[in-house]
Amino acid sequence: MKIIDWGKLDKNAQQQALSRPAQQSSDTLKASVSEIISYVAQEKDAALYALNKKFDKVDVPALRLSVKDIESSANSVSDEVKQAIQTAYDNIKRFHEAQRPEDIQVTTQAGVLCELKHDAIASVGLYIPGGTAPLPSTVLMLGVAAQVAGCQRKVLCSPPNAQGSVSAEIRYAATLCGIDEIYLVGGAQAIAAMALGTESIAPVDKIFGPGNSFVTEAKQQVSQLAGGPAIDMPAGPSEVLVIADAQANPAFVAADLLSQAEHGTDSQAVLVSESDALIQAVQDEITKQLANLSRKEIATEAMQHSRFILTDNVQTSIEVSNAYAPEHLIVQVANAREQLPLLKNAGSIFVGQWSPESAGDYASGTNHVLPTYGYARAYSSLGLADFMRRYTVQELSYEGLQTIGPAIMSLAGAEGLDAHRQAVAIRLEN
Repeated sequence: MKIIDWGKLDKNAQQQALSRPAQQSSDTLKASVSEIISYVAQEKDAALYALNKKFDKVDVPALRLSVKDIESSANSVSDEVKQAIQTAYDNIKRFHEAQRPEDIQVTTQAGVLCELKHDAIASVGLYIPGGTAPLPSTVLMLGVAAQVAGCQRKVLCSPPNAQGSVSAEIRYAATLCGIDEIYLVGGAQAIAAMALGTESIAPVDKIFGPGNSFVTEAKQQVSQLAGGPAIDMPAGPSEVLVIADAQANPAFVAADLLSQAEHGTDSQAVLVSESDALIQAVQDEITKQLANLSRKEIATEAMQHSRFILTDNVQTSIEVSNAYAPEHLIVQVANAREQLPLLKNAGSIFVGQWSPESAGDYASGTNHVLPTYGYARAYSSLGLADFMRRYTVQELSYEGLQTIGPAIMSLAGAEGLDAHRQAVAIRLEN
C-alpha cells in the first residue's frame, strides 16, 4: 500500500490524491436510471414486480408487508439484538428530541408582526439499502427522526431478500419507530415509486436515505420533476478519513479504516498522518485484521481505493481533511478536542481514540445519514429539521401598514411593479 508524500505533490497531484473511487459512467448511469423511472411511471406495480425479479431475483407475492409480518418480527430477533436496538433507539430519540426548533414572533415595527413556525412534513419515504447486509440502524436513523418530528405517514422501502421479505431486525426497528408501511422494492425503482406513486404506493413529499449510485441518481432525478418530492441529500458510497499523529494506536486506526471499507467495494478509507512510522504500522495492522473479517473480500476490494497520505504536521493533515470533506472524520491526535475549531468540512466528527466511527453508525445518538463525495462542504448531517418545514406568517394592523406602506410603495415603484404598489395604496386610501 503506497504512501503518498503530500508535500511533494503539485496542486493537480494533490487533487488527484483526494479523488473518490470512479463511479459508473455518469451518462450511462443517468440513462439507465431515467429508463427505470419512466418504466415505473408507465407500468407502476407491474414494473416493480418485474424489476424485483430482474435485479433481486425474487418473486414477491405482494409488494406491501402485512401488519402481521411486521409485528411478528419480535419473535425472530434475539433478546440481545432487541436490547441493542432499544438502546440505540433511546439514544437517537434523546438526541433528536433535543433538536426541536422553537417558533418565534418578532414585532419588526409597531403594528407589524412577523412569525417563524415549524411543522412536520406530512408524508416521508425512507429508503433502507439491502445489498450485502441488512441495515436496521438506518431504519432507526430515519424512522426515529420522522417519529419525533411528527410525520403522519412514514413509508419504508427496502429490497426483498431471498425469502421475499426483509430481515426481522429491520421490521423490529420499524415497529419501534411506528412504521407500518413497508414495501418490498429497492434501487432506483423504489425511489421512482415513492416519488410518482403506483397502485400500491402513494407518493410522498420527501425521500430520505442512503444508497448506491443508482439510488443517488434516482433521488436527484425525481427531485427535479415538476411537483416531485424533495430529497435529503445526495448520499452515495460511504467514506472515512482518519487524522492520526505518532502517538495514535495503529490497531485502532486500522480498525476504523476497515469498518468503513466493509460497507461496500466502492467505499473509501483515507489515513492522513505526519508520522511515516504510524502509517506503516497501520498498514501492517490492516493486513492482520483483514484476515479475520467475514466480509474480507469486500473490504479488500474497497481498500484498493484507500489513501495513505504523509504530511509535515497535524495542521497540514487538517488542511488535507478540509479539502477532502469526508463523510466521517476521526481525529486521533493529542488534544483532539482542541482541533475542532479548525475542522471545517465533515459530515460527522469523532473526537479522540475512544470514539470509533461505529458509535455514530449505531448507538451514540447522532444520525449516520451523512453527505458523501465532498458534499459535506455544503450539506449537513441528517437531523430533525430535515423532517420539518418552516414557514413564515405576517400580520399588519392598519397603523403598521401606514408605517411601512410608503417604503413598500417606493420599492414597488422602483421595480416597476404597479400592482404591488396599488395593493398598498388602495388600503391606505380606505
